[in-house]
Amino acid sequence: MASRLLPRMVGYRGKLSAAAAVAVGVAGLSYMRTKRGQACVSQGVKTTFPPSANFPDLRNHNNVMASHLTPSIYAKLCNRKTPNGYTLDQAIQTGVDNPGHPFIKTVGCVAGDEESYEVFKELFDPVIDERHNGYSPNDIHPTDLDSSKIRGGNFDNKYVLSTRVRTGRCIRGLSLPPACSRAERRMVEQVVVEALDGLSGDLKGKYFPLNNMTESEQQTLIDDHFLFDKPVSPLLTCAGMARDWPDARGIWHNNDKTFLVWVNEEDHTRLISMEKGGNMKSVFDRFCRGLNQVESLIKTKGWEYMWNEHLGYVLTCPSNLGTGMRAGVHVKLPNLAKDSRFDTILERLRLQKRGTGGVDTASVGGVFDISNLDRLGQSEVQLCQRVIDGVDLLIKMEKQLERGRSIDSMIPRA
Repeated sequence: MASRLLPRMVGYRGKLSAAAAVAVGVAGLSYMRTKRGQACVSQGVKTTFPPSANFPDLRNHNNVMASHLTPSIYAKLCNRKTPNGYTLDQAIQTGVDNPGHPFIKTVGCVAGDEESYEVFKELFDPVIDERHNGYSPNDIHPTDLDSSKIRGGNFDNKYVLSTRVRTGRCIRGLSLPPACSRAERRMVEQVVVEALDGLSGDLKGKYFPLNNMTESEQQTLIDDHFLFDKPVSPLLTCAGMARDWPDARGIWHNNDKTFLVWVNEEDHTRLISMEKGGNMKSVFDRFCRGLNQVESLIKTKGWEYMWNEHLGYVLTCPSNLGTGMRAGVHVKLPNLAKDSRFDTILERLRLQKRGTGGVDTASVGGVFDISNLDRLGQSEVQLCQRVIDGVDLLIKMEKQLERGRSIDSMIPRA
């Protein structure tokens, strides 16, 4: 390359010798690589840029990752890799590509394996602390799947139309969906399906692989609102979760269609207990039994779930750490929904609302999906009980408003 520059450099104002021109030419190449930001390659050596040159533009972002990723933290972490080869840039890509909603702060980063939370802890720890309403690196997470501790939870079906409790579980030793290989994804499917085949009684069921599904099976699952489709949300696709679709993905459900498992969607598995009506206690009991039995069967094959005392059950998104659980009901609250204090009431009860179509959907006919706001730092039993007590109060408020009475004295204090 230097020889090609030689005639131009020799003729430069007539002041350079041939040797000097070669030297200046080589120096010029180095200058271009470092000053212009060009990824030039000279004699097989790739230019290395400083971390500051590679720091993402986060000026217009509204996600938790962007709030905590500083140039100094990026410089400290950008060259680290987990044992599986996952990098910081892979972890934050979804948050870089998706600035977030103007009024809803998304998370903005995902884990590629269990070790991500330790290798990149300088970023993940503050993200977890903010997302989980103050959870420090030294906190211990409690786990409790004893459904006999639940009080109440059998709601009036006039108000509660359906009930659902779901969570995620991931297999230790295999990369998470944003980073897993095809072989790892297929191993997840094999391990999980073998475990599910061992369920009996009211949990006995069948697995439907997405790439081997008949039209009638597909339509049945669509009609039952079971079928999950290829991820189309940029939050998921930019994280790498749609690769090789639909290879090694599938849906399992029991014969009664009240216990459901998704395989290789956002996490290795997503387990759901649900039924029509308002019997949360029954749904939570089946949820606990199903989780415990599946985990026991997985252990007989020499595998186990990702779990530790600090983070509880380890999942792909930091927002789902701990219990990973969302216990919710579809409940009719048309009068309470008109009250300007509705959102404040939910916040004080540590509950969240969605439309019946999921995240970012509106309520139809005053029906809301109400569920627990917290995931980490409280046990499954505690969070389910919080939902039961909170929904019970919301229904009492709705009845008061139906009678034309005030709910002022019923509103929980801040």
